[in-house]
Amino acid sequence: MKWLDEFIERKARAVAQQTSRRSALLRIGRVLVGTAFVLPVLPFDRSPRAQHGAVDDGKHDPLDPQRCEYWRYCALDGHLCTCCGGTITSCPPGTEPSSVTWIGTCHNPEDGKDYLVSYNDCCGAASCGRCFCNENEGERPGYRMGVHNDINWCMGNESSVYHCTVSVILGQSGSAGG
Repeated sequence: MKWLDEFIERKARAVAQQTSRRSALLRIGRVLVGTAFVLPVLPFDRSPRAQHGAVDDGKHDPLDPQRCEYWRYCALDGHLCTCCGGTITSCPPGTEPSSVTWIGTCHNPEDGKDYLVSYNDCCGAASCGRCFCNENEGERPGYRMGVHNDINWCMGNESSVYHCTVSVILGQSGSAGG
């Protein structure tokens, strides 16, 4: 095995003679900067799906704001704030809306129009655990953060603890169909 040790030593010395400390630091810096862009887009599963989901009783009312089928929740992934002490558009007391959001385009069955909807996580208290919805209409892969709903959007707040999600209409969609 002495020949293997000598071979590795020769190769290591050759690399050390051809590489400066600066270039090694440059490579290490590139790796660190590269991972800084990748890590924030990793998915974050914020719910125990099997235990705390909304119970499906067969009723699918697209106008009931305490049901996952409510039309504004077409791209919502999380617990409904309407079941956690808040409203459709406001966070429960003791929480604050996330500073970053994801958006979706949802169809309103009452007027037949499509609307841009912003989903804001409410942050700062332990997860509500009630009325979990996982609606993925129009969801995109994790590298398109603004249209991906599986991320902990509380990451931009002082407290990154997720509680529930609200749904705020931004305006009518400008698509040709609506």
